[in-house]
Amino acid sequence: MVEIEAKMAVEDHEPVRRALSAHGARQISRVLEINRILDTSDHTLQSAGMGLRVRVNHNLATDRQETVLTVKGPLKAGPLKSREENELIVADADAALRFLEALGYRPVLTFQKRRETWELADCKVELDELPKLGRFVEIEGPGEAAVLAVRESLGLGEKSVIRASYVALLVQHLKGHNLPLNEAAFDE
Repeated sequence: MVEIEAKMAVEDHEPVRRALSAHGARQISRVLEINRILDTSDHTLQSAGMGLRVRVNHNLATDRQETVLTVKGPLKAGPLKSREENELIVADADAALRFLEALGYRPVLTFQKRRETWELADCKVELDELPKLGRFVEIEGPGEAAVLAVRESLGLGEKSVIRASYVALLVQHLKGHNLPLNEAAFDE
């Protein structure tokens, strides 16, 4: 599956929530994610622009957890972030990590993210907050036109689209502030 998204930094999620509600969007979930990024010791995936992730989604409303294994391909050309993405739900995060480590992949970065997911038109709108980085809105949809239309309807048309991944943004921030490169968590 090809992931097509627009990601924008925002100061506050509340104006976006109001716009979502005004347009009849439906909130799907609120989760705390724990993302573990894996790579080989010589960073083969990073060098190829690819990503391997084990994510645990802790649903804040139901207290249930879901573990998702994701492989992302390199970025494709275009104004929005677009790349091949394949996901698989797995039963146990620790077992998935052991399995991947047996294949030569090791965790290189662990980070948390708070995420609200909404549906609007044919798009998913995600309100994200990351430690060290702040707040973002991601709009993912079936094509550029749908994503850009939702972006405009939410009043985000003037915001710059960020093509870099959260992993790249976090690593850049951590390096720039001489912080350890292996973890970013909320202080709570």
